Amino acid sequence: MAGTLDSRVWFVTGSSSGFGLALIEAVLAINERVVATLRDVTKLADLQAKYPADQLLILPLDVTNTAQIAQVFKQIEQHFHRLDIVVNNAGYALAGEIEGIPEDEARRQLDTLFWGPVAIMKEATRFFREVNPQGHGGRILNISSIGGYEASQLVGFYAAGKFALEGLTQSFNKEMPPQWNVKATIIEPGGFATNIWTSGLVMTPPHPAYPEDSPTAQFRKNMTQWEAFAIGDVKKAAQAIILVARDKDAPLRVQLGSDAWFGVNLRANTTLKDQEKWAAVSHGTNLDSHSGPDAIAKLKALMGA
Repeated sequence: MAGTLDSRVWFVTGSSSGFGLALIEAVLAINERVVATLRDVTKLADLQAKYPADQLLILPLDVTNTAQIAQVFKQIEQHFHRLDIVVNNAGYALAGEIEGIPEDEARRQLDTLFWGPVAIMKEATRFFREVNPQGHGGRILNISSIGGYEASQLVGFYAAGKFALEGLTQSFNKEMPPQWNVKATIIEPGGFATNIWTSGLVMTPPHPAYPEDSPTAQFRKNMTQWEAFAIGDVKKAAQAIILVARDKDAPLRVQLGSDAWFGVNLRANTTLKDQEKWAAVSHGTNLDSHSGPDAIAKLKALMGA
């Protein structure tokens, strides 16, 4: 195992609890280095006392503050002079009917789940390219959710933020020149016993137009029992994230938990079945000079598929 002074450097947002805390503890345990960021740095006082400054750097960060994000990356460069893995983990859940959530609340959700990670990804890319040795590159792990692939009622803006992050991640990978050695992976957890649906949840009052038997009303009742359905172990999730970070051939998406795997599998297969059922309609909108098979063959050639 590499010594601490030449080990990988991780940057993790939302390090106060849940996945973030479990991950930084697991990374420190394998003798790698961590930049742990969170709003209230006092929450990591015990870890700060346990590990030296050359292995653990704790910094305050509100991911919606772009100036603070830029400052954090400057501090990473000054302190560790390198960066290997960036984990966009900070977040919270906003629940309520779409037409009942105030616009400022919805925008705050998107600022946290999407625009904050966007700013971090941009700073990380510059750091990997210009601060790290040429070709060393780096990895970005974006913590999404099963809700970033299969949206549920009542959490529309949460899903919107995660869907947006997943789409951006896919585009990001396609933009990266191979010689930079920069890659991003989406992590899609299912139900874990974190605070995302308890203290990390912002719930707006029910919209008066929705009856008690509406889908959103039923989901509200189920959310109060959400922890009982959380089958995931955050410590095992942390080990899985470390495994993904080590694999240079990791896929675009990795699900954590059987529930997340099942949800993605079900939606993907439903999409394929719908495609087959509606194939004639899809191909029927082509110009007469472009049959379905011919158009697909040309697209495959263009994409190298």
